[in-house]
Amino acid sequence: MKRTGGLLLLGLCAVVLVALPFTSSNYIIRLATFAAMYVALAASWNVIGGMAGYPSFATAAFFGLGAYGAGVVLSKTGTFLVLGWLCGGVAAALFALLVGPAILRLRGHYFAVASLVTAVVLREIINSATNLTGGGMGLNLPPRISDVDLLARQYYAVMVLLAVGAVGAGVLVSRAKIGWALRCIEQNEDAAVVLGIDTLYYKTAAFALSGLIAGITGAVYATWIGYIDPTDVFEDILSVKPIVMVLIGGLGTLYAPVVGALCFLLLEELVWRNILSFHAGVLGLLIVALLVFLPGGLKDLATRLPWARRSPAGEAVRS
Repeated sequence: MKRTGGLLLLGLCAVVLVALPFTSSNYIIRLATFAAMYVALAASWNVIGGMAGYPSFATAAFFGLGAYGAGVVLSKTGTFLVLGWLCGGVAAALFALLVGPAILRLRGHYFAVASLVTAVVLREIINSATNLTGGGMGLNLPPRISDVDLLARQYYAVMVLLAVGAVGAGVLVSRAKIGWALRCIEQNEDAAVVLGIDTLYYKTAAFALSGLIAGITGAVYATWIGYIDPTDVFEDILSVKPIVMVLIGGLGTLYAPVVGALCFLLLEELVWRNILSFHAGVLGLLIVALLVFLPGGLKDLATRLPWARRSPAGEAVRS
């Protein structure tokens, strides 16, 4: 019964995603595109942060490197968009493979600080490489389609496919040997070492996969917006948002990136539209309140709501 219900829900979601570009305005499509981008970023963080339990703040570094990797390739060579996106993703993944073995030896807040610094370092490098990246002036990536409506729908489709691929990658990882290894690391890394698990290898692989997904997302974003600069694509908030989304959805769960990203976007949009002057501060306070009262994310509602505490037989459901 549960499997049938899940398939019906997936089918309904697929119908909505396919019908949306034909029935909605450009504003709604833009919001949906951002929602798909948020899902992809949250899914990329969930691999290293949710499954392995390593609080990575490197998402902004991967996102920005992917954006500039694609931007430089496309502006210098004029190659196909897809090839440029892949180059951005590969650049972020290679960067993760390069720095991962060094910073993943750290744990807790030491690793968090080290991962946060990566975006700062890359931002300064991009600012200095004026001839290649445009430096502080940014990089222009004019759209290759002049029709605004068609352009909006094209990037909506690309972002949705990217989000589906990112969530699917998370599902595959969780069911593979690497998923088992990451869960062991999250529970007790020292015990995982005793079991013979090569923890650094699996952590680095998860870090690289996180970088690949976030890098491709940044590459697609760069060509969608048409202009990037270091302060935009390496912004620290890009490292914080995916963490908040996953925490809202439920840390380490497979559905967390989707549920958390949608809830976060709705909350962000609601606050931005109604409290323009102080939207950042109010949004921050609301997020803190959610995380304080629902530290396990929305799945905690199963133990908080009166009608969800009892089974059909009238007995309390064990957590």
